[in-house]
Amino acid sequence: MAYELPALPYAYTALEPSITQATLEFHHDKHHAAYVNNYNTAVAGTEYDSMALEAVIKAVAGDASKAGLFNNAAQAWNHSFYWLCMKSGGGGAPTGALADKITADFGSFEEFVTAFKTAGATQFGSGWAWLVLDNGTLKVTKTGNAENPMTSGQVPLLTMDVWEHAYYLDYQNRRPDYMTDFLGKLVDWDFVAANLAAA
Repeated sequence: MAYELPALPYAYTALEPSITQATLEFHHDKHHAAYVNNYNTAVAGTEYDSMALEAVIKAVAGDASKAGLFNNAAQAWNHSFYWLCMKSGGGGAPTGALADKITADFGSFEEFVTAFKTAGATQFGSGWAWLVLDNGTLKVTKTGNAENPMTSGQVPLLTMDVWEHAYYLDYQNRRPDYMTDFLGKLVDWDFVAANLAAA
């Protein structure tokens, strides 16, 4: 039961100029596709072959002998989730229950933005910045490489990819500018709100 590379939920040009067609073609069609292919190869003929991707991630997390499987499984999931966190004409501030929850748990939307950007900027090397629900409270966290907060019992609501392949063609070494555009112009707050409601 192979895991299939999901199509992007928008056109390759939909996020321009913040994220260009060239970046999406490399990031989705090459990097994400490689994680999916490597995952399918790793699970073929094993007990994990019939398990949902999330279940495999949780089952092998922390097992050094399964690090390769975990890395490709988690990166396949992380990227599929990341694409859904963005949309054309996104960004700005959320509204409704999500906005109220952010204000309640961070003090203000601006304080959330500061925390989220700090997580992205201080993730040394490759990784991810996340907005998660942790025992009923919104928190910002960061993970290195392929790590995912679901392995710690947290519910991912939003993620920002800070691996260089996510932004280098468009921003080179200017990760802070990419993060500013991600929050200001790209985030699909409707998707984040739906994740919160489902949690």
